Amino acid sequence: MSPITQLIISFNLITGTIITASSHHWLMAWSGLELNMLSILVIIMQPKHPRAAEASIKYFLVQVIASALMMFSGTLNAMQTGQWDIAQLTNKYASTMFMLAMLMKIGAVPIYFWLPEVMQGTTMKTAMIIATWQKIAPITLLFATFNNIPQKLMITLGFMSTVIGGVGGINQTQLRKLMAYSSLANIGWMMVVFPLSPNIAMLNIIIYIIMSIPTFLLMEKMTMKTLQDMTTAWTTSTTANIMLTLMFLSLSGLPPLTGFAPKLLILNQLVMENLVPIATLMAVVSLLNLFFYMRTTYIMTMTTPPASSSVSMKWRQKLHFHKLLPTLIIASLMNIPLLPMITAMI
Repeated sequence: MSPITQLIISFNLITGTIITASSHHWLMAWSGLELNMLSILVIIMQPKHPRAAEASIKYFLVQVIASALMMFSGTLNAMQTGQWDIAQLTNKYASTMFMLAMLMKIGAVPIYFWLPEVMQGTTMKTAMIIATWQKIAPITLLFATFNNIPQKLMITLGFMSTVIGGVGGINQTQLRKLMAYSSLANIGWMMVVFPLSPNIAMLNIIIYIIMSIPTFLLMEKMTMKTLQDMTTAWTTSTTANIMLTLMFLSLSGLPPLTGFAPKLLILNQLVMENLVPIATLMAVVSLLNLFFYMRTTYIMTMTTPPASSSVSMKWRQKLHFHKLLPTLIIASLMNIPLLPMITAMI
């Protein structure tokens, strides 16, 4: 792909998200989502591989069905209220359908099974875009309609997303599928608190995106695709290996790191809303995510591969990292002292 074509595709991708995030009319939000979808399809098909073509078809079908459901819910609401404003979504059937359509777009329960398969069929950078940027527009639409979203259904689906994200990630050896189930679990935490405090939910998504981007970039730079590749990652770059280990622990929500902050705020909000059983279940289920992250870090840092050094060494002349990468890593690991300030802002 030529640089000019790549620039146009990237511009359309960003423009589609901005149009959807800033629109108040159903038709404008739909057109922004479609522009965004058509741009990411070109990026997914870039490797010219059968797996990439399969992933793009799966992504296209799911996104088109979700967009059709969204427009149907908007039309159903307009028939009753006469309003095409997104914020005026008052019909309970339309709001439930709209919520399910947006959850389908971001890859949450009940229709989540496309996300691991699509991310596995793409490159690491494309998987990063699907797991981070592509969630911004649907979550922004959910944020605009949070007053009318059925709370009990949203909390139930959020809890189920966390459970499936934890259970599904345990048996995975492919890192892209592992990150897909990690994304599902983090989306579940966002969904549980979304009807109660949308600000905390948006903070959770922002912190997740900040943590995910350097994690994907480090795996891409170190040419890691499976857990087996992680066993010899220390031979490529010891410093990058340690940073990636800390990034995984931060994604798991281990207390000293940044990933613990949104989980603490969410559990605190659930307890304040007298939802102690839900908070307890979420804390227990998060141990599933912690298990497969700890297994990954154990493989990377505490085991020696069963091979001689001449075989396992990966010779690299130069390992260049993006200048933004160290900044994102620091923000992903050392933001826990800012928690009181963040809480005051919310």
